[in-house]
Parts: sequence; C-alpha cells; structure tokens
Amino acid sequence: MNEKNPLRIGLIGFGCVGQGFYDIVQRQPELNLAVTRIAVKTPDKPRPLPAHHFTYHADELLADPAVDVLVEVIDDAAEAFRLVSTALRQSRRVATANKAMLARHLPELVQLQAEFGGTLLYEAAVCGSIPVVRTLDQYFSHEPLHALSGIFNGSSNYVLTRMSEDGSDYAAALAEAQLQGFAETDPALDMGAFDPRSKAVLLAAHAYGVFLESDAVLNLGIEGISAADIAYAASQGQKIKVVASLSRLPSGHLTALVTPQLVGPESPLYGVEREFNAVVLDAEFAGTQFLQGRGAGGHPTGSAVLADVLGLRRGLRYQYAKQAAAPAVQLTHGLELDAYVSHPDAGVLREVLTWLELPTEALASTEAGGAYATGPVAVQQLWAWRRELRANGVFVARVGEARVTALVTEKAATGWA
Repeated sequence: MNEKNPLRIGLIGFGCVGQGFYDIVQRQPELNLAVTRIAVKTPDKPRPLPAHHFTYHADELLADPAVDVLVEVIDDAAEAFRLVSTALRQSRRVATANKAMLARHLPELVQLQAEFGGTLLYEAAVCGSIPVVRTLDQYFSHEPLHALSGIFNGSSNYVLTRMSEDGSDYAAALAEAQLQGFAETDPALDMGAFDPRSKAVLLAAHAYGVFLESDAVLNLGIEGISAADIAYAASQGQKIKVVASLSRLPSGHLTALVTPQLVGPESPLYGVEREFNAVVLDAEFAGTQFLQGRGAGGHPTGSAVLADVLGLRRGLRYQYAKQAAAPAVQLTHGLELDAYVSHPDAGVLREVLTWLELPTEALASTEAGGAYATGPVAVQQLWAWRRELRANGVFVARVGEARVTALVTEKAATGWA
C-alpha cells in the first residue's frame, strides 16, 4: 500500500487495552495510523468517546474493504476465535491480545494463515510490554534453548508482593489488587494460574516449535496460600512466585509446569514485584537472558499491540522455525519435584499427603496453627489430584525444577495418555 496514506485500523474492543492502544495512536500522528472503525458490544456503556465513533457489530469491520488491519482486544475467547479465524479466511492482517483463545486454537490459526495467506501477530497476548514472542521467533529462531521460565501474570505477582510486604492474608491482598485494577472482579484465571499457562503454551510454539494442549499442562495457583506460607519461605531466605517453566529434559523431551515456586536471591525472578512480569531464557550459545516489564495495563499492552500493527504494515510474519524439529513432550509421567504442601487444618493435610504419597511423618505445624509438609512428589500425582487440591484450598509450591524418574513411551510423552 502507499505509505503516504494512513494505515486504516479496525479496532474490535474498547476496554483497558483497546483504549490504551487508541490513546497511543492518537498521541503519535507521525506513525501515520488511523483507527477508522471501533466495534464494541454494549451500546449503553459509558465510554470516553462520543457514540458516533462506535459500531455494535464487529462483523461490519470484517466486511469493510477499507479496513487494512484488524485489532482484536475483547475478553470473550469464543467470539475472538470466531472473528480472528473469519478474518484469516479472508486473508486479512490481524493483531490479537487474547491469550486464552490463542492457546486453545493456535495450530488451527497457523494453518489458516498458511492456507489463505493472512497474517496473525500476538505479541500483546504474552507478558504485556515485554517483546518476548518476537524475540523468540526471530532472534532465537535457530538457537536451542535449555529452558524458558518466568512470571507471566502481574495480578498474582501483585498479591504475593503485598502479602510479603505486609504479612497480610490472601483475601486482603487480593481485595487490594482488585481495587488497584491489577486483578479482575473474578480472579480465578489469574489466581488459579490458568492465564500464565496460556502464555506458556504460546511461548512453547516459538521457543521449541511445540504446540501444547493447554489442558495437558499442570497449573496450580495461589488460592490456598496463607501468611504462614509467606513466612515459611522468608525463613528459608526465599520468596514465593508463580513461575511458568518450559525446559528440555536430559532425554531431549520438553516439559512444562506452571505452579507457585520458592525462589531465592540467586534467581532473577526474586526481585520481580507487584504487577511486573519477567522472562528468563537459557540459550545454548547466547547464555542467560533476562527480560522484565509491566505485564498488564492499557498503555504497556497497547504498546505491544502497536508494535504488532507496525509489524503487519512491514509484512512481518511469525516463522515458527523450530516446528520441523519439535521435541517430544513429557508433561507428567516419569517426573518428580520437591514440594511444599500446606493447609490450615492438619487433619485435611494428613489426608492430602496420602493422595500425594508423601509420608505423614513429614507433617509439621506452623506458628499460626496450620500444617505443612515437604518432600518429593510425583508430578503425575499432582496432576491426578489437581482439582481436589484446588477445591480443598491446599497450597502447593515446588522447590526447584522437575526431574526425570522414568523414561516414557512416545504415547505417554505427549502428556495426554
């Protein structure tokens, strides 16, 4: 297209990210971008722009040939998939920030790109302002990675920071995070580690060429955490962080975990606080790389959307260069980790230890009257009891990374056997 003419953008969604992106575009006229159409769902919702700026039917933007690029930033994963997949079938250029939709449908969306010639970019879906997707897809496209880990959710990290600073309990810290706008009214996806799991799935495609199934990756959250757990970590000179980990095992298989983890001062993640996100890359030749930035918010995430829009104008496409040599996956079978397990009720925890096949002799009492235990636990046991652990308010954190206890068959290596 003629660079003298503005790139015409159709914006689907005008919440926190949509407004942040719109504001950035308006502040930088030299970029020669124009948000020409905005689609929203609710007609009577108060908005900072007059009503004539909006349409209430997103399909109108898909049908408009005058729209050069579509930006999708809504919170409905099913509707986002319908819109994005339709746009790709029309050979459109699309930027999206919807990590849950992408994590569930990425293989299909990549196939639609190949079949119809459209382009999909999604830097804003992972870690807000941190340019990790493009870094992996371009800079590390042909370099083996030993591991990739990080704090991928600012909401849970904010809660953990406030608990550590004030000695407050989980409910009070969560309420503060919600008041500050760092946690949703319904915090389940963030506090249950479903959100960082989606982001880990997306990064696996670029770091290792593997398209993981979200539901096959173990995720444990912080809903059951207490001030006693924070105090225990501090007594060990450590902090609790929700860490997403992708790593190559000695067998060459890839494993993935998203759980609370005790980290010490030697870890770059130890000092990542409040709503910040961070990514640690362990590359075979480049060594260790550390990226940190704001993981949420209108302007930080809107900045990532803008980078994708400018990339689409330049013809940028993700390469998925490692897909042809993607490793096998070992997610639960034949793996073990050292775990810290706690619950306010010692009787409940005693039963939990039988689920996880930990000896009851490992049981110890906290100063607050609760109970905890430490010891090696099979990842398969955590996987088998994950719903019961969450339903009963049991808190589980790992100490270090998973290790191999048994070789697995090719079928079991998928993690879905």
